[in-house]
Amino acid sequence: MTPVVLINAFEVPKGKEDECLAFWEKAAAYMKQQPGFISTRLHRAVSPEARFHFINIAEWQSAADFQAAIGSEEFQQLIEPYMEICPHYPGLYEVIRT
Repeated sequence: MTPVVLINAFEVPKGKEDECLAFWEKAAAYMKQQPGFISTRLHRAVSPEARFHFINIAEWQSAADFQAAIGSEEFQQLIEPYMEICPHYPGLYEVIRT
């Protein structure tokens, strides 16, 4: 299996940074316990005009591992309270050039 990269961009409404950070921390703690998880890093925009305030970059052993992690009932319950507070746009990618 070829590892995949999750790139998840977060729109953070003004005044909601702490809530969105709490959301990321809860989700990251869950993900770190899942089969196939490799690593994660959260980035914060340094320019105030950036559309996405946070960008999460995570590595997984396979797309199937990631899909299994996000498809669980436990994960769905964990993220449900944050869906409207912190809109985010996850996508899986493969490295094609280095």
